[in-house]
Amino acid sequence: MANVSVYNIEGKEVGKIDLSDAVFGVEVNEHLVHMAVVSRLANNRQGTQKAKTRSEVSGGGRKPWRQKGTGHARQGSTRAPQWTGGGVVFAPVPRDYSFKMNKREKRAALKSALTSRVEENKFIVIDEINFEEAKTKNFANILKSLDVSKALVVLEDDNKNAELSARNIADVKTAKTNTINVYDILKYNTVITTKAVVAKIEEVYA
Repeated sequence: MANVSVYNIEGKEVGKIDLSDAVFGVEVNEHLVHMAVVSRLANNRQGTQKAKTRSEVSGGGRKPWRQKGTGHARQGSTRAPQWTGGGVVFAPVPRDYSFKMNKREKRAALKSALTSRVEENKFIVIDEINFEEAKTKNFANILKSLDVSKALVVLEDDNKNAELSARNIADVKTAKTNTINVYDILKYNTVITTKAVVAKIEEVYA
């Protein structure tokens, strides 16, 4: 069972916490992690690109000149692809790029991502983050004391002040236990969370 240090908001170590092997100590499955990232990026694509084929552009109903005897190459329509204003060959059409992963694959990929962050010593646990008011400086001081810049911060559902305090800091993103995903875990250099959130993650994903 892995254990990590617990810090306070001043960046001082105040104890240790054991992490469940069922969530933070699994065998890392790089294939599923890759699938989860590709799925996330693919699902974000709008797929709204569209161009008209020769059957969709207006005009071109009349043959521009007779078939033979003009010295020109034979042409059937001024809206063929080789003409200015003509249709596009193999034109792109709206499509859905998304693909699904089943529930077990998603959970396994998330556990693998969390495990990799623990193994890399990039998983930081704070005893609690409670602010009386939403102030960016408060959260910036925590990051400075922990010597962290680019971070994913996983907070409790009702921790509104901490969420608002971190919102305007560049390269910092907040998430909740039900919104964390593999892409964000890998995108940000460090995962910061609290003891309460660790317990919640273990309860949900173990």
